[in-house]
Amino acid sequence: MQFSITHQERYSRGQLLLRTLFGMFYIALPHGFLLFFASIWAMILGFLAFWAVLFTGKYPQSWFDYQVKLLAWSNRLMASMYNFTDEYPAFGTKGTSQSVSLTVPYPEKSSRGLLLLRMFFGIFYIWIPHGFCLVFRVYGMMFLMFLAWFAILFTGKYPKRFFDFNVGTLRWMNNLSLYTGLMTDEYPKFTGKE
Repeated sequence: MQFSITHQERYSRGQLLLRTLFGMFYIALPHGFLLFFASIWAMILGFLAFWAVLFTGKYPQSWFDYQVKLLAWSNRLMASMYNFTDEYPAFGTKGTSQSVSLTVPYPEKSSRGLLLLRMFFGIFYIWIPHGFCLVFRVYGMMFLMFLAWFAILFTGKYPKRFFDFNVGTLRWMNNLSLYTGLMTDEYPKFTGKE
């Protein structure tokens, strides 16, 4: 998986204040409403994909593509709401972005053994270790986002180190989502680096 968000040279203070005061209404609510229904379809496809992988060893490509596009849409929304970009997130699974990029290679074959391992023991070897680490990482991310908000307000710049850490946290969560969603057999790294 390759995930990146372009760090802008300058950030708009006006956009920052607009997102802070009204972003819930003009960004989060319309996108969240549509994502809710798109996610229901994604859960149905995920359930069906489980059986497809179990019996055929393959994740159907059109279903895989839909899941990746939905994840990309979600990432565009988070990038905007978390002030990583001033760009308004494009709607839908066919939307694109100049600053947010997600590429996930389609696996020609998926391991049935790993599928069963994830099903029966996933909580122990995936969710507990990654969840424990990500809890602290997310708290750190929220603190850095708070500091970055003031940095953008007063300087028009998002500190690069804060930005890299926060985008890395999203990258880690994306890797975890792909692995638990049976879209890759590569165990997620305990890092937000590519």
